[in-house]
Amino acid sequence: MSTSDGPYYEDMERGLIFPAAPAVVLDSGLASVYQSIVGEALPLVLDPKLCGEITGIEQRIVSPGLLLHLSIGASTVATKKVIANLFYRNVRILRPVFLGEVLHTTTEVVALQDSRSKNKGTLRGKVLLKITTFANDEKVLEYYRAPLIRLKGKELPGHNDDLGSDSKLNLNDYQRSSYKDWKLSLLQRYEQDIPSGVINDPLKDVLDQALALVRLTQNVASVHRDVNASPYPNRLVYGGHTVALAQASLSRIFKNTATILGWHLCNHTGPVFEEDLLSFQHEVIDKQEYASGNIIAVRSRVFVHRDNEEPQEVLEWIPIILTS
Repeated sequence: MSTSDGPYYEDMERGLIFPAAPAVVLDSGLASVYQSIVGEALPLVLDPKLCGEITGIEQRIVSPGLLLHLSIGASTVATKKVIANLFYRNVRILRPVFLGEVLHTTTEVVALQDSRSKNKGTLRGKVLLKITTFANDEKVLEYYRAPLIRLKGKELPGHNDDLGSDSKLNLNDYQRSSYKDWKLSLLQRYEQDIPSGVINDPLKDVLDQALALVRLTQNVASVHRDVNASPYPNRLVYGGHTVALAQASLSRIFKNTATILGWHLCNHTGPVFEEDLLSFQHEVIDKQEYASGNIIAVRSRVFVHRDNEEPQEVLEWIPIILTS
């Protein structure tokens, strides 16, 4: 397997663990650059005094978005030849991560399925990857993602594994003892009532600095850097960038959010390109009391607005948030 050019779909097999990307320290500079790209408003990420009062830890927590995108970027050692990422599934943040910790990530192939494009009959393969991320050598993040990978040759290898399906939403799965003693009531200064119904964020946002986020997170998928590797006339923006802006929108609507505990699902339903204008919609779909606050599932949808076109959905995302 060539790690410089590939891997291609034929190079993969079940149980394969890829060489790890370099570990990275989560320092304030990294956090500041990420904040400048996505502009989220999570109080504990921004306010060290409030974070200390709520968590009992002096350091600020790292944005759960930054944590995920560094993990996903590290996993692109397996997806340099990606065409698109189909979904993320069962994302669990096992404990909060704080500034100063060091991340490293492992990426393993767990299933493979041959694929052929509907229109052109182009051969490629679906790969189910298990991603595990450690902070200071303690497992803090685990999830699955399914990239669509280019074929090097002209013959499919004959894989037909089951890639699984979305599990039923169960908020109990997101309860973690690490958050049990957080003083979440201190967040009620921002908002006491949980918004209900479908909420349209009045603030649209432009997706820019796409290459900056790709480089910041060590994402080496060529489709996000080289227009010639894209199946579209433009460079395909890393899907997590759309998620990052959706999380920023979520933080503006649910102002008393302490952190995000995981993603129930994340489906990229359409391509996004640099300078696209995005709008955001959120709806609470489940809720339960937890410790001094609440665990809430939100269905977030993102739409792209392009000239002379109707708005088109490009993301369906169900994050699980911890609020007062």
